Amino acid sequence: MSENVKKWYVLRAIGGKEKKVKEYIENEIANAGLQDYVSQILIPTEKVYQIRNGKKISKERNFFPGYVLVEACLVGEIPHMLKNIPNVIGFLGDTKSGDPVPMRQSEVYRILGRVDEMAESGEEMNIPFVVGETVKVIDGPFNGFNGIIEKINEEKKKLEVMVKIFGRKTPLELSFMQVEKE
Repeated sequence: MSENVKKWYVLRAIGGKEKKVKEYIENEIANAGLQDYVSQILIPTEKVYQIRNGKKISKERNFFPGYVLVEACLVGEIPHMLKNIPNVIGFLGDTKSGDPVPMRQSEVYRILGRVDEMAESGEEMNIPFVVGETVKVIDGPFNGFNGIIEKINEEKKKLEVMVKIFGRKTPLELSFMQVEKE
């Protein structure tokens, strides 16, 4: 048997079914005893915090929806087995000859680095607000009002939002958690 060189490949999955695909692959590998050929299945996620009914809830969000990363040595039946997993569309970067294209090592490091960062940072709130964007106030005395972002303070996680109250524009300082995108 030749030396098993594992490379990272990207499987395209039906959106929202990534966790199911991971489970199916893990079961299939365990049943067929192919742990030597497929070592890791990864769904890169990040923690996102939202306010629902005044409570802060954390949610995992895929930052590559519809993709599952697989570290594998694609020999024999393995590519065929992976393609035939339920909810898998196929490999990303399939060539006409049918050979899946592995990811570049630099991309793998970038993605894995980002996954590690997310794990370490824990309560990182990555809310990309833009000045000039319209947001809706969802918490506090101005709940239900809409306003336009004037300034963003990343360190304090605060926004200055211009809200029309009784026909007059009024600046409000709100935390990221008190507003949501329109």
